[in-house]
Amino acid sequence: MKFKILNYKPELKELARKLRKNSTLSEKLLWNYLKGKKINGFDFDRQKPIDNYIVDFYCKELMLAIEIDGITHNEKMKQDSIRQEKMERLGINFLRFADEEVRKNPEGVAQYIKEWIKSKY
Repeated sequence: MKFKILNYKPELKELARKLRKNSTLSEKLLWNYLKGKKINGFDFDRQKPIDNYIVDFYCKELMLAIEIDGITHNEKMKQDSIRQEKMERLGINFLRFADEEVRKNPEGVAQYIKEWIKSKY
């Protein structure tokens, strides 16, 4: 399968590494469902640099970004919207989940992702 190559600012690589080492509880919980191709056999990356941004999770085969929105996202909804629109213009699909939703029901979130993939591919 041929993948679209998405460029990113090289300086984001170190920041992404730091973010992976300091994952939130919700990111850790969801990662347990995404890692090892557990979701419909697709490979996901954590804290993936794309363009000028870093997304929480990314599957290059599906061109799917998954974001977990915590309390800080409430203050920067406009920025998040602009960021998402820019990445969608690159052909990236987005799924967003609230931090609390992932903490309370990570299995349900994983199931939603599985169903979304089935409906699209």
